[in-house]
Amino acid sequence: MIEAPEGGFRGPVKRSVTIAGHQTSISLEPVFWRALEAAAADRKLPLSALVAQIDAVRILGDDPPNLASAIRCWVLGEATALNS
Repeated sequence: MIEAPEGGFRGPVKRSVTIAGHQTSISLEPVFWRALEAAAADRKLPLSALVAQIDAVRILGDDPPNLASAIRCWVLGEATALNS
């Protein structure tokens, strides 16, 4: 049987992050915010700096997704890489 993630199943929470001097709102589920904050701490980066790096890579794609989707994919990719 599976278990709910820490904090349970919760919908997106909107937060503002400054990227390149501009504030942008991002809606992510709490589990993704926690994973993103942990990844930033592991890299000794402010959260906004990590989000800016993800955004910079995201916009290089042929058909870039929205920023929240890119963050979710990046976080999942990082978790998958750690568990390999």
